[in-house]
Amino acid sequence: MNVVATAIPGVLILEPRIFTDERGSFHESFNQRVFEDAVGSPASFVQDNHSHSRRGVLRGLHYQEVHPQGKLVRVVAGSVFDVAADIRPDSPTFGRWLGLELSAGNRRQLWIPPGLAHGFLVLSDTADLLYKTTDYYAPQHERCVLWNDPTLAVQWPLDGPPILSPRDAAGERLEA
Repeated sequence: MNVVATAIPGVLILEPRIFTDERGSFHESFNQRVFEDAVGSPASFVQDNHSHSRRGVLRGLHYQEVHPQGKLVRVVAGSVFDVAADIRPDSPTFGRWLGLELSAGNRRQLWIPPGLAHGFLVLSDTADLLYKTTDYYAPQHERCVLWNDPTLAVQWPLDGPPILSPRDAAGERLEA
């Protein structure tokens, strides 16, 4: 597994070793020991989530105020533009974001530590995104930063207006 550090402390891109031959391919999508070595601390995942969406759907930017979730994100069908936004008030990278394509083809994964906001835009006709979380979903503590928040200014690769849930359309602005 190749581990790529990013400009946001703690956010990592994980690129698996892929073995291919005439039969197809194989790769290890998760290994606890390798993952813990990469993040530098023990990690325990308690929940796996599967999101299926169509082209133009934008989900996020979600986070939990209480019981913040670390997320290990990957795409198993299609492709998405995946975003991690640093909303930690005391962070030196507060207000910065990282976006990259995750796809079934590139098999990259993104580690988003607890305390950051996460969102994605579906680039393909449909996409299936899987992610492991370090804490349970707590709807009473879930919050949403507005997808087009001017402080973050995420550069979404949009062809037109995104398809949003009512909750995401009503996201809150991040105050600098």
